[in-house]
Amino acid sequence: MSDWLIYRGAGAPHDGIEHLPPPPPWRDFDGGPLVAPPAALDPSSERRLGVQHREASHHRPGETERELVNAALYLRRPLLVTGAPGSGKSTLAHSVAYELGLGRVLGWPVVSRSTLRDGLYDYDAIGRLQDLQIARAAPAAAEGAAAAGPDPTDEPGGGIGRYIRLGPLGTALLPAARPRVLLVDELDKSDIDLPNDLLNVLEEGEFRIPELERLAGSAPEVEVLSDDGTRVTVRDGRVRCRAFPFIVLTSNGERDFPAPLLRRCIHLHIPVPDKERLAAMVRAHFGEGAAERYEAVIDRFLDREPGDVRAVDQLFNAIHLTQRAGWTDEDEEETRRRLTAELMRPLDRTR
Repeated sequence: MSDWLIYRGAGAPHDGIEHLPPPPPWRDFDGGPLVAPPAALDPSSERRLGVQHREASHHRPGETERELVNAALYLRRPLLVTGAPGSGKSTLAHSVAYELGLGRVLGWPVVSRSTLRDGLYDYDAIGRLQDLQIARAAPAAAEGAAAAGPDPTDEPGGGIGRYIRLGPLGTALLPAARPRVLLVDELDKSDIDLPNDLLNVLEEGEFRIPELERLAGSAPEVEVLSDDGTRVTVRDGRVRCRAFPFIVLTSNGERDFPAPLLRRCIHLHIPVPDKERLAAMVRAHFGEGAAERYEAVIDRFLDREPGDVRAVDQLFNAIHLTQRAGWTDEDEEETRRRLTAELMRPLDRTR
């Protein structure tokens, strides 16, 4: 039964993505030209996965978690991951990227002011206007022209590509041979319009850049900057994916999402971590034997009133402080217990 799994939660990189079957006909995209593969995982992924990827070697996602991740990969659909703060929702995106060798994770942390345009691209119209004014005002003499720098109007489209940078969502939708991994973190923090604004982009796998569309006749191909910091070619002002990205939308459950968005997503709910899963996370970040050494701290973290909310980060903070402070005698032990209780105070309590 496990032979169909592309993402196995195996804790080590493998070539499973090479065996991903073709997409359903209604999710088959044909964007081009293909862009170069992304860079390898960056330090932010390494921090989330644990020092030297120990998280990957200890943590085994549950059966439901593995199956729904693979459903999203097979169906080329976003994965909506809900759960309490600190339950490992965002780490899942980094784990998939690490195991399947999909490169740097693109991150879009959503806030109340985030708009769809923020995720797709940014156009620095003011910067372009200023540079054009400087270029036109520069003296014709060679010395003055050199001092003024290159004339942006000499580039295709009047140099407009220098002032457009794709956002994380826009970069994820670039035509690539392998899917990019995009983490849209805390979508429930967004303005009420953003989930609806995402619908067409997630369904069609493409978006248009009006500033480039207007110049398509004279400059059909324009190089712009991606979220990776590399130059990529946009043709006819349209970005259309080839391999639909693996998109993880996370939510802490602070709001409900519209049915049209839910229809386009695979929904995974990650429950509050139990003792076994917490022990694996502790071993990932603090090494072998740490779960046994700090079992009492883990038990205290789990000892809560019904409805209390705690994040796994609080447990990590308590263990790190206990580890580094070196408390040994009885007086210091009392300090440890008191500070541990404060550090792991339920998040929904102010006093």
